[in-house]
Amino acid sequence: MRVSARSDYAVRAAAELAASPEGPLKGQSVAGAQDIPLQFLEQILLDLRHAGIVRSRRGARGGYWLAKPADEISVADVIRAVEGPIAHVQSDPLESITYSGSARELQTVWIAVRASLRSVLESVTLADLVEGELPAGVRNLAGSSGAWEPR
Repeated sequence: MRVSARSDYAVRAAAELAASPEGPLKGQSVAGAQDIPLQFLEQILLDLRHAGIVRSRRGARGGYWLAKPADEISVADVIRAVEGPIAHVQSDPLESITYSGSARELQTVWIAVRASLRSVLESVTLADLVEGELPAGVRNLAGSSGAWEPR
């Protein structure tokens, strides 16, 4: 699975907002702190605002902030806001795809992949990221044999 730059930037930006309880952050501040191109970030923040994850205000005292507490926003919520559903094959929902012959079990494999992704992404909140307190299941998966080996 490939995590897009859009998803990566969105989660990093949301985590930056979660780490700043003192008030709205300017887009430029978030972009600088996370090394995200500002124009790309502005599009992402707009998507996050439309999804109800962030709020914004214009003006000298304006900026962006989380629309709800960081412990109520999962990484999956952020990714869905900028990418749509977690796992699709060729832009079709997995449950609508059927395979035949020797590939007939492939749909079940893709469903299992989606369930696995969801189990991790839905269990990690922005607060978990900011506090460095990842769920034990996520830490166990990341610490399993071969997890850090690129293949």
